[in-house]
Amino acid sequence: MIDDAHRGGAGPDNLRPTPDPDALAPSETHPVGPMAEPETSPWNLPNALTAFRILLVPIFAWMLLAHPEQPWWRFSTAVIFSVAILTDTLDGYLARKHNIITRFGKLADPIADKALTGMAFIGLSIIGELPWWVTVTILVREWGITLLRFVVLRYGVMAAGRGGKVKTVTQAIAVILYLLPLPGPAHVVAMIVMAVAWIITMATGLDYIREALRLRRRARASE
Repeated sequence: MIDDAHRGGAGPDNLRPTPDPDALAPSETHPVGPMAEPETSPWNLPNALTAFRILLVPIFAWMLLAHPEQPWWRFSTAVIFSVAILTDTLDGYLARKHNIITRFGKLADPIADKALTGMAFIGLSIIGELPWWVTVTILVREWGITLLRFVVLRYGVMAAGRGGKVKTVTQAIAVILYLLPLPGPAHVVAMIVMAVAWIITMATGLDYIREALRLRRRARASE
């Protein structure tokens, strides 16, 4: 025989008073959306490495321009540049591994990179070891693409491709070879690597321009 409680009759369970909606917890009556995550503190190791790299730029510039003819100074200058480049690789690795994204890092990291490599190219041209047209074209490409990224943000984000990473590595190797006090025949190797870095820099710059045009066309087509 089925009892009254299971038939929906006036059993004890059915005599319970209906809960007052106003007495329920806010989360039960008025669902709350996800809370915005607080901004990550800028006081972290990746940002410290970025700040350290920025501090190395004037030191690197002084060492290169003040003693361009002294082998030991040139070797020390190459070491300083190499350390700065390694901090760039390390802070990016740590930021990705620990998901440390801050406004300071977004702003300061590209500035530190452009300041370091830009000073290297300008310094090498000032001391007469790198033609000015190489420096000017590379800097126009670097800062031009950075500006282009901001311009096309209304259409989409241009992600950094593998070509950009190859460009960065090749530029760093070329600069280090130029900074080292290499003998005449070995300096030819530095010139070849710099030529390759220049070609890759220009080619990847054209790729970014084509990508920006594609983003613009797609955005306008979807309007």
